[in-house]
Amino acid sequence: MAQYASSTIDPRENGETNPLLIHHNVAAEEEVVLQDSEDAVQHFSSVELREKLERSLLRKLDTRLSILVLIYVLNYIDRNNVAAARLRGFEEDLHLTGSQFATVLSILYIGYIILQIPSNMTLNYIGKPSLYLPGCMALWGIISCLTGTATSYFGALCTRFFLGFVEAAFFPGALFLISKWYKRTELSQRTAYLSSGSLIASATGSLIASGILGVMDNALGVATWRWLFFIEGGLTVFVALCAAFILPDFPETSSGWLTAAERSLAIQRIQEESPSGTSSHHHNQLRTQLDGLRLAVSDPKVWWLAATMGSLTLSLSWNAYFPSIMATIGYNPTITLLLCAPPWFVATAIAITVSRHSDKSGERCWHITFSMGFGLIGFLLASSTMNAIIRYISLFFMAQSYTGHICVLAWASGSISQTPAKRAVALALINTVSSLGNVFGSYIWPTKWGPDYSHSFAICTFANALSIVMCWMFRKHLASLNSAAAKKEALNDEAEGYRYIL
Repeated sequence: MAQYASSTIDPRENGETNPLLIHHNVAAEEEVVLQDSEDAVQHFSSVELREKLERSLLRKLDTRLSILVLIYVLNYIDRNNVAAARLRGFEEDLHLTGSQFATVLSILYIGYIILQIPSNMTLNYIGKPSLYLPGCMALWGIISCLTGTATSYFGALCTRFFLGFVEAAFFPGALFLISKWYKRTELSQRTAYLSSGSLIASATGSLIASGILGVMDNALGVATWRWLFFIEGGLTVFVALCAAFILPDFPETSSGWLTAAERSLAIQRIQEESPSGTSSHHHNQLRTQLDGLRLAVSDPKVWWLAATMGSLTLSLSWNAYFPSIMATIGYNPTITLLLCAPPWFVATAIAITVSRHSDKSGERCWHITFSMGFGLIGFLLASSTMNAIIRYISLFFMAQSYTGHICVLAWASGSISQTPAKRAVALALINTVSSLGNVFGSYIWPTKWGPDYSHSFAICTFANALSIVMCWMFRKHLASLNSAAAKKEALNDEAEGYRYIL
């Protein structure tokens, strides 16, 4: 259990949030009084009952937010199903030549880049992720279905562009939603659970694709790969309708599923995490959103994290071509898709385990280095031989490197402080810049570099190593900020304040 503030929290008379009041009594057990505008004053032990209340809050919250994993699974499947469709005639039917398939992949991230920052600002402005995120999800499901109707290169480009444009709302929005509910020491494993959706999607997506491509073989005279988009897009729309009744809003705007005490504690937990003690009461003011934009773009830490994530994302560009790389082992399309699953299941287990340890130990940088280091081993193995067994083993090393990606996301969420408006823009900005890695990465796997793809793996190796170095430098910078804060507190005889996680 994390350590909690023991100082008295002054009440605020705003009619919306009701802070927890903590009183100390040397002669008797500590009492906590929770004031709510509609509830009577309740007394309980400050330590024991806060812990009990916090466990109840986290249990309810984890249950509701678990649907984000399913949403991310479908988000990733709808984004990457063209890789599976490629094995069953997608390029041939649309008459794609040269680098056109790479452009079909990369155009999605152009739309992704354009909308992420405006989308997160809008999400923070309206304060209703339970409506906003499922609405975007239903829309991208429809667009995914329309991809199955494409008859030309231009048609595929249009649907993929708008798919990225709408999908851009989800991941930065989900990260922001998580950061509004969880403390910094809880972020890594929750980010891991969310990001495991992409790993699970990479595993189950290939299995689902294998089943659809096997069962719907030119059914009703429709090309097999088209059924892939119709079925998976339709499933996305259905889940979106369910998600609207499950996803929570922000602590300040949620109601019905939390008690008054739990809601007040949820608000206080995040206020305790803020170095400036800022409140988020004015989430619906336009000026606040613009201030958040200004604070985010003027913070060097945000740009450094964005560049680090961009390099890391480039090193992970092989993911979009995973079935094609797997096909170099020499099996037919069905077996190839089935073989894609095990590396991702192992990667999921590793990501959750390492991320939980990162939270427990309060350390980020070395956990990232551990994961990315094994990724480097995977690249070197894959580029050194065409032996089927060694090449397959290398894919396990490569897949687990997503753990580093997850830990960097948690590090970013916990290192961008001050206001929720700033955090919303900062997380979107980081993801926007990192998406450039996907754009460039789409073009470093041309068919002419196959089947060994040694040049492609060399680029990924460089990008991986660069991201590790940038993480070390970021850790050194945060350590200097912590040291400066400690010296200032000692000089002014102040209590220990906010510290960055290293």
